[in-house]
Amino acid sequence: MIPSRERYNRLMMTAHWLMLALLIAIYALIELRGLVPKSNPLHDAMKAWHAMLGLTVFCLVFVRLIIRSASRIPPITPPVPAWQHRLAQAMHITLYVFLILMPLLGWLTLSAQGKHVPFYTWEWPALLGPDEALGHTLQDTHEVIGNIGYFLIGMHAAAALAHHYVWHDNTLVRMLPGQRADAVRLNRHQDRRFSSH
Repeated sequence: MIPSRERYNRLMMTAHWLMLALLIAIYALIELRGLVPKSNPLHDAMKAWHAMLGLTVFCLVFVRLIIRSASRIPPITPPVPAWQHRLAQAMHITLYVFLILMPLLGWLTLSAQGKHVPFYTWEWPALLGPDEALGHTLQDTHEVIGNIGYFLIGMHAAAALAHHYVWHDNTLVRMLPGQRADAVRLNRHQDRRFSSH
């Protein structure tokens, strides 16, 4: 069994995996929307859900920062080199900036385009007055940074897998629920024993 002190607490795990699920849905909605004709009501519904889930991420990221500041960060074992630690810190800061900036840009874009900013049964206030040129610029910026997001999320996932399968530390296991973490740790141990023979 993996002691609980070697893993993040449940709130941190829940916030992490919920954020991932939301990001998958957000990207899926915007990518699949292109397959739906603009005349189809589903097209507008997908845009609305893309915006609402994006604003949900905007809210959740601040909740996650509060949880993180109040939570114990389990140590990485075995300890990683200083350069890996600094790189991981830089990546985490970049991801948090991305998670705040992208929904904010979406909110600003809708405001500048004079559109509603939907949030489930509510509507968020416009941050800007209508400005067509600015709206196009903000939308283009939102899309460019959104494409960069694929790279950031992919790098984050690749780093976790590298820590697990290449450097054999507990970076990935720390964010897995108890039984899942135990199974992953056992499988990794068996793989290492097999490869040593």
